[in-house]
Amino acid sequence: MRLGELLGLRWRDIEIKRGKLQVCQSVQEDGYQFVLAEPKTTNSRRTIGLSRLAIHALREHQARQAREKAKLGPAWDDSLDLVFPNTIGGIMIPDNLAKRSFKQFLLKAGLPNIRFHDLWHTAATLLLKQGVNVKVVSEMLGHANVSITLRIYAHVLPDMQQEAANMADDVFGFREAEYE
Repeated sequence: MRLGELLGLRWRDIEIKRGKLQVCQSVQEDGYQFVLAEPKTTNSRRTIGLSRLAIHALREHQARQAREKAKLGPAWDDSLDLVFPNTIGGIMIPDNLAKRSFKQFLLKAGLPNIRFHDLWHTAATLLLKQGVNVKVVSEMLGHANVSITLRIYAHVLPDMQQEAANMADDVFGFREAEYE
């Protein structure tokens, strides 16, 4: 998900038991303030399947957030129901996460200094490298059509063509020793 989509995610948009979430809104800048708004395109409104790891992380995060709410009591703004709010339950400013917290997490984990958006590209690249259908990846990313995904991630596809050719050998039972 894009950063604004993550920051606009509400708990009611997540179906943990079914392993899915809906992208229904996004944090966007409106003049000098940040607001919750409809995603910019119809393709940005989408359903995304959750991995078991993501489900586990969301459950732990929800428990931590419940403890924070309990500590703050009425000071916590529960009206927005955000999964990733600021420290009092309100809208988190994207730059605050991307430039402060995220950079600290990267340092702590010993990872290179990357932009938050690079995670989006990395996820797409890894999914394509693992053989996930480009149409599925395109839908997960919220691209308007597959051609956008193909244009952006074309560098991943050449290796995949050889992998597909190798799979064809397997399908047809080709054994190199038989042809030597």
